[in-house]
Amino acid sequence: MAHQVTVAEEQYVFRPETKRKLFILLAVGVVLLVLGLFMAMRSSGHDEHGGGHAVKAAEQLVASADASAASEGHEAGGHAETATWLKRLYTTLWMNNVFFAGLGIIGLFFITIQYAAQAGWSAGVKRVPLAMASWIPIAGILMLVLWFLTHHDIFHWTHSSLYAEGADFDPIINKKAPFFFWPLAGGTFPIFFIARMVIFFGVWYWFLLQIRKNMLAEDIHAGTSYWHKNQVLSTVFLIFFGVSSSVAAWDWVMSIDTHWFSTMFGWYVFASWWVTGLATITLIVASLKSAGYLKIVNSNHLHDLGKFIFAFSIFWTYIWFSQFMLIYYANIPEETVYFIERIKNSPYSWIFYTNLILNFVLPFLLLMTRDAKRQLSTLKLVTPIIIVGHWFDFYNMVTPGVMQHEGGLGFMEIGVALIFMAVFLLVVLTSLSKVPLIGKNHPMLEESLHHHI
Repeated sequence: MAHQVTVAEEQYVFRPETKRKLFILLAVGVVLLVLGLFMAMRSSGHDEHGGGHAVKAAEQLVASADASAASEGHEAGGHAETATWLKRLYTTLWMNNVFFAGLGIIGLFFITIQYAAQAGWSAGVKRVPLAMASWIPIAGILMLVLWFLTHHDIFHWTHSSLYAEGADFDPIINKKAPFFFWPLAGGTFPIFFIARMVIFFGVWYWFLLQIRKNMLAEDIHAGTSYWHKNQVLSTVFLIFFGVSSSVAAWDWVMSIDTHWFSTMFGWYVFASWWVTGLATITLIVASLKSAGYLKIVNSNHLHDLGKFIFAFSIFWTYIWFSQFMLIYYANIPEETVYFIERIKNSPYSWIFYTNLILNFVLPFLLLMTRDAKRQLSTLKLVTPIIIVGHWFDFYNMVTPGVMQHEGGLGFMEIGVALIFMAVFLLVVLTSLSKVPLIGKNHPMLEESLHHHI
């Protein structure tokens, strides 16, 4: 029990110097975003008129906003009226929010998996994914706001002319109208789509509040009652998550390429979210361990986290290859176009191949041995590679469908990513500092203390 008394006193202190570093990261992100916007505006101006300046670009911003608000209108017009730089900004905002929303959702998913499996080894690390899950409500609000801001530019299917008889009528998209607009008519307000978004985030957040409440109550009242409550909640959550995560992937990512679909896409997005979430949990745990926290965590716990990352990097590759191979082998034009536009066009082409190196080759080689999974230094090397690699993965899922041949990867995209990363870490570390790092009355804490593999 002496171990438990020592463990109970652990409290993460969010030091001013750590906050300062994150605010510097945020400032760098803002500077890169502004620089990227300026360069993209000038480039857009030169492309269109052989010159151009920020005033012209600002007029385009106002015009595109007016066009978006004023008309559900013409499919081609809706796209043409928005400046290229603004579409790039919208695209990277949407893509980053989907990526970081996944990290929050996976934080909760990781906790529920541990409860459902009655796992004891993870008792010492559960507060890290709990802190990550605190991003869920922020991601939900951002998702809703960004959708209303960007929907005509990101989602081709939102243009009402696609559903009315005329030059723009699209029979394929029209058949998919009930999935977006039910019970309303196609081309009106996508109430079914928005309802799913609100319900998913609302239910995920409700489960987070209940599970967090029980975890913190367990710190005060010893026993197994709160643990059993969380086991039941986790089981129900996992059933809901199995459906909602796939539908969310269809809604927020796959529907961007409205004509194209893959029956494996829900699994693919989940696999990318899951391995990125595991890498983030492991990186935070390793960083806390290096800073002198989490005394309960030893090389055996790190080994388990390393095994998860190793295994699910291979799982992600299996899903990636299965989806690619089936489409490549069948060689049906309406399916292959998805990969052709990503393999043939810059910058998607080099990202397409880099994706496999960062997300499979390097994790596989670096984490292959037993010792590698048990070393803080190796884990702190591999996890950022995976996080960046899957950021590229989401970039290639989202950007080609919106930008086609006009996509770019520069200061703007990097700046937005750094802003999201800084704010995400500020929220997570603030949340982490408000609760004890270890649940002192966790029924399986003793098992975790004696965990050996």
